[in-house]
Amino acid sequence: MSTDTTSAAPAASPADAPAPAAATPPADAPAPRRTDGPNRGGGGQRFGGGGNRPFGGGPRGPRRDDRRDNRSEGDGPQMVEKVVFVNRCAKVVKGGRRFSFAALVVVGDQKGNIGVGYGKANEVPDAIKKSTEHAKKRLVHVKLKGDTIPHDVFGQFDGGKVLLKPASPGTGLIAGGGVRAVLEAAGVKNVLTKSMGSNNHIAVVNATLDALRQLRLSEDIAALRKI
Repeated sequence: MSTDTTSAAPAASPADAPAPAAATPPADAPAPRRTDGPNRGGGGQRFGGGGNRPFGGGPRGPRRDDRRDNRSEGDGPQMVEKVVFVNRCAKVVKGGRRFSFAALVVVGDQKGNIGVGYGKANEVPDAIKKSTEHAKKRLVHVKLKGDTIPHDVFGQFDGGKVLLKPASPGTGLIAGGGVRAVLEAAGVKNVLTKSMGSNNHIAVVNATLDALRQLRLSEDIAALRKI
């Protein structure tokens, strides 16, 4: 009986086994996202958008809603424009109703110069523009004593009746509606008022203007009396 003396080859150990080839990503695969850098990952501090921009952006552009101040720009004094009332009128025609608008506007420089305007147009912006131009052509100067009025005064126009009384500093502008718009545009800050007649906006505004035009300073009275 013959014996086979040929020994079997030893099995390869796992350490000697060749390493598997790394899978190569396809050419069109997106690059992996880095997470080792600063300010990366979910949340965290983001740069480049909104608020304080550390990396640029410069000043913000104009507003989209076309919001603007009610102070008209120009070479002359700054004028404050206040829209008191916008009235809509409907005219019935064959094809339906045709609307038109009328605006009552008060204009002033808050230094004693004030004007009242009334304009009509088929659109609200056009009516406000026409009434503003009308008010600027009818500016009048009223006498003030600091930020209040020098004495009590009572103004009338049509059915409107307005009483104005001076007030101490800190009282504020105790008025509403058309009276408040006129006094703010004139530059009065401390005054007591009372509307005692019609509530019609045109009557109240013109009655307030009539009261302001009656104001006189003590120097004016002394000059008339030749004191």
